[in-house]
Amino acid sequence: MKNQHALRIFVLEDDVWYGSMLEHYLSLNPDYEVKRFDSSTAFFNQLHERPDVVTLDYSMPDMDGSAVLKKIREINPEIQVIIISGQEDVGTAINLLKNGAFDYIVKDDDVKDRLWNSLLHVREIVGLRQEVEQLKEQVARKYDYSKFLIGKSEVMEKVYGLIEKAGKTNITVSINGETGSGKEMVAKAIHYNSERQKKPFVAVNVAAIPKDLIESELFGHEKGAFTGALTRRIGKFEEANGGTLFLDEIGEMDISLQAKLLRVLQERELTRIGGNEVVPLNARIIVATHRILLEEVQKKTFREDLYYRLIGLPIGLPALRERGNDIIVLARHFMDLFCKDNGIGKKTLSQEAQQKLLQYTFPGNVRELKSVMELSAVMADGDAVLPEHITINTVATVNDLLSKERTLKDFEIHIIQHYLDKYDKDVLLVAKKLDIGKSTIYRMIQAGELTTK
Repeated sequence: MKNQHALRIFVLEDDVWYGSMLEHYLSLNPDYEVKRFDSSTAFFNQLHERPDVVTLDYSMPDMDGSAVLKKIREINPEIQVIIISGQEDVGTAINLLKNGAFDYIVKDDDVKDRLWNSLLHVREIVGLRQEVEQLKEQVARKYDYSKFLIGKSEVMEKVYGLIEKAGKTNITVSINGETGSGKEMVAKAIHYNSERQKKPFVAVNVAAIPKDLIESELFGHEKGAFTGALTRRIGKFEEANGGTLFLDEIGEMDISLQAKLLRVLQERELTRIGGNEVVPLNARIIVATHRILLEEVQKKTFREDLYYRLIGLPIGLPALRERGNDIIVLARHFMDLFCKDNGIGKKTLSQEAQQKLLQYTFPGNVRELKSVMELSAVMADGDAVLPEHITINTVATVNDLLSKERTLKDFEIHIIQHYLDKYDKDVLLVAKKLDIGKSTIYRMIQAGELTTK
């Protein structure tokens, strides 16, 4: 197996015996990968393998050392070059060092020891360079939310700013947003951009677990605690120890369990059902809900003291319809991803298809858009997705008509476009159904406000 931390060394030496001696000597170090070349042509043909260091015989017959050094520096200035020469000319050595050589070693009885020491210094430099690159990569990863969240709209930029703040501390975070808007993705972005990123991220959908099982699911139970408890089981809080516990749809939790949750959060410890052992906890808590929790408090369906314990840093996640051109960015992303995963040729999204997407309100948010784009990639026979390949829920379109504030003109465009889609772009029939002049519809089509494709 190749050593990923090995120092890769190329030996360029036309004297076969001398080159073989250097190759053998350097190969005694298991952390060195050594290749020998006896001509400049063969050497440059392999330089794409990116050696860390080159030992260079100054007196190569097909190209002198200065020319080889210059060409190496032009191709990749990060390669360290150690000149090994039979000449003791100080002027030549100084000139080579000025032109970027790392070291100049004279071929004498001490050449092996000097070369060994020089390579130790090179290794330190390469190690520091790798460390810097790793740190740069970590910093880039830390602030690159595209791994989880896609979009550059103004409202999402605000969300990214809050994610960055949340990642710097262990403050509890509460995320509010419509179903399908990406609340779990925000929770993951916080976790994986925090100091807990190497620890578990455990997600629990409170609404998906039956009322009589949720306590055991969260806090665990001992063997024999209840009928069917055949073995001890740790709960999600313990699974998330050291990491992050994400409680999705926290607003659906039964009020009878909220008191126990509050105690666990306050004491940072729990006792499994049917047990006496106190288990200390160190999990970061992130909660999410599509409800307005303060309204639930006023309705007495959510404990006020638990609300203030959980509110922490609130992040309001916008609905997809409020994110403008992010709809198109996400649509392309989902379409490209689906095509790649399914071995389908890459497809483009036509302007008319984009317009159709932008006119739809997406009550199912990002989750719905993902499904729509996956289906459109399947339905498109060619390399372009057209409006007819995009299937949207027209009932939801009508029901969701008032979910977004619009101008009267926007409502007019939305309604007419809906009827054009419904009646297969039959302008005369739509004009009759809506009791408007067909010239009005044609004028709006010509102006690009409506599409018939």
